[in-house]
Amino acid sequence: MSGHFRHAMPYGAELQGDGSTRFRLWAPDVEEVALELDDGDACAMRALDDGWHECIRRAAAGTPYRYRIHGKLCVPDPASRLQQAGDVHGASLVVDPQAYAWRHADWPGRPWHEAVIYELHAGACGGFRGVQAMLPGLHALGVTAIELMPIAQFPGSRNWGYDGVLPFAPAAAYGTPDELKALIDVAHGLGLMMFLDVVYNHFGPDGNYLGDYASAFFRRDGPPTPWGAAIDVGLAPVGDFFVHNALYWLEEYRFDGLRLDAVHALHDPAWLLSLAARVRAAAGERQVHLVLENEANQAHLLGASRFDAQWNDDFHNALHVLLTGESAGYYGAYADDPMAKLVRCLAEGFAWQGEPMRGKPRGEPSASLSPLCFVDFLQNHDQVGNRALGERLTVLADPKQLEAACALLLLTPMVPMLFMGEEWGSRTPFLFFTDHPDEALRSAVREGRRKEFADFEGHGKGDVPDPNAPSSFERSRPDPHEAARPEGLARLTLVRHLLAQRREHLIPRLQQARPLGARALGARALQARWQLGDARLHVYCNLGEEMTCVHAKPTPDARWLHGEASAIAALAEGRLAPACTLVCLEPSA
Repeated sequence: MSGHFRHAMPYGAELQGDGSTRFRLWAPDVEEVALELDDGDACAMRALDDGWHECIRRAAAGTPYRYRIHGKLCVPDPASRLQQAGDVHGASLVVDPQAYAWRHADWPGRPWHEAVIYELHAGACGGFRGVQAMLPGLHALGVTAIELMPIAQFPGSRNWGYDGVLPFAPAAAYGTPDELKALIDVAHGLGLMMFLDVVYNHFGPDGNYLGDYASAFFRRDGPPTPWGAAIDVGLAPVGDFFVHNALYWLEEYRFDGLRLDAVHALHDPAWLLSLAARVRAAAGERQVHLVLENEANQAHLLGASRFDAQWNDDFHNALHVLLTGESAGYYGAYADDPMAKLVRCLAEGFAWQGEPMRGKPRGEPSASLSPLCFVDFLQNHDQVGNRALGERLTVLADPKQLEAACALLLLTPMVPMLFMGEEWGSRTPFLFFTDHPDEALRSAVREGRRKEFADFEGHGKGDVPDPNAPSSFERSRPDPHEAARPEGLARLTLVRHLLAQRREHLIPRLQQARPLGARALGARALQARWQLGDARLHVYCNLGEEMTCVHAKPTPDARWLHGEASAIAALAEGRLAPACTLVCLEPSA
């Protein structure tokens, strides 16, 4: 197989192989578009059908270019593969995508049931090179997939990534395209999958010029999103723009999967299914995976030939309430019997499957889906960073109860995800941070953030860190020194043990996983069972401070995967110890 890869795009700047480059832009709102090259050369682009403009010019890789709209407004290429000097308002660069020689070009990917995901922010981890240095340790821990938060070019030098405006251009603050490819190449050499979080539901507030020449990108009707008008992916040129973005990251950068952010804001499940089908067709023999974030809990989007899984906020929210007692904000919907909601997640997938949530029906029946259709987590960038002070569970929950929850996460059949630093019990906050150069936007973000939390969780206006302050970013960097402390070493040892047990005993059987039911054992404890091929998995979890009674116990020939001897002995007598999770496999009858 060739060690060079390129995704051919129908727009943007495409090298032609003869020293020339084809430039193409969809600008249906204007009659004339001019291409400007860095040497001052300019030419009128030929107007094609349906709002397309095109020209072919002599331009080698590295040539800066931009488009002139209305004879005066110069804009970057929305399909730019690279941005000059990292400025979202500046010129784009012609890129030769085949310049990088892949060492692991024959990497076929890994099956979804082997996924143990580790979410991280590339900037907080030292850029693409910094993440690459972390790979051997994560591989040794038992992680099988690294998920990068969005890396599309954004304004300034630091950002969560959800303010991206150039979805094909890797953020210059994190490194070069070749450094990103090297990161993925090294990961594949270690047997690690690489996933990317992509944002197709909105553009950031600074540097998006599409409204000046392609206003049809945005819907004039329908419900708005938290970021403004919804993107009209149902319109072919718009929907294809994002389909090609997905294929670009998967083919040109060799990512193994994508996580699509907040797809409920697109209001177009039919387009999502078409995207999945086109990705599957293009992937061929490669194992490529697609994951959704979707508040609508649309179970019909999940399964074979569709989306592999969805982030299961229901699991997190119910468990968070049990661990912390918090009921503010969206946790309020889970405060009434959170154990019942957690039990339903374990047995059926979603806690909300069409029932009213805050007065509106939410979700679809999910009990028929495989447990592998759900990505479970105790923490992620949203659930930590959307808190006013960015606290992790380590500073909010009892340590022993948190260990029990960790075992519940890692030794159940759903796909588990860890957030950077969670493996050693990091206490470092993950704050919301931006670096908007425009002072008016900086002020709006700062004051909006403070207003959002003025009466939430007891945080006053002066307590909320300024997202634009460099310290908000610096404080959010994981501190690896924590991992060398006694508490950090103990948590690392636990996670390594749990993932080793998952790898040896669960993963070989997960493709045949089906739930056999779950039940609450009081307000803070549960038991759940799954059929895993030739064995049954039993999980007992007590997040309370008191012993609780257990009636259905495993058979004497069960093999214990996790649990202290004293707690296992107590279970044999029908008692489940506090703050513990016990897990065993027993042969099927």
